[in-house]
Amino acid sequence: MTDDRYPYRREFPTRWNDNDVFGHVNNTVYYAAMDTTVTSWLLTEAGVRMMDGDTIAVVRASSCEYEASVSYPDVLDVGLRAGRVGTTSVTWEFGMRRAGDDALVARGRFVHVFLDRATLRPVPVPADLRARVEDTLVVEREE
Repeated sequence: MTDDRYPYRREFPTRWNDNDVFGHVNNTVYYAAMDTTVTSWLLTEAGVRMMDGDTIAVVRASSCEYEASVSYPDVLDVGLRAGRVGTTSVTWEFGMRRAGDDALVARGRFVHVFLDRATLRPVPVPADLRARVEDTLVVEREE
């Protein structure tokens, strides 16, 4: 599926044990889908490996709003964009759909803050990452 509002997309298959007692995918799975999508983009598209180097990224805030339920064996189609690129943080935004469907089932966001690995003090977003995010994930959009 193409969606100009979310330049990077990744499928996230659900598993049988993702369903909760109510028969739909538990909310924690949406957070796993968001985290997996941004980590995939960082590794494959931006070449960032936070395990190495002096800078780490930690999640400072997160949220998810649900529009509809999904259940196993649905596959989530997760779109990623950058909502805000700050001095020391990036706000990632996600649009999630059932694969093959146009309707959003959830919208999410989380904020990565960049820290010095040794001191755990905020540092600027690495210049190469900032450039990649601004070039590929910042989109003009209507709210």
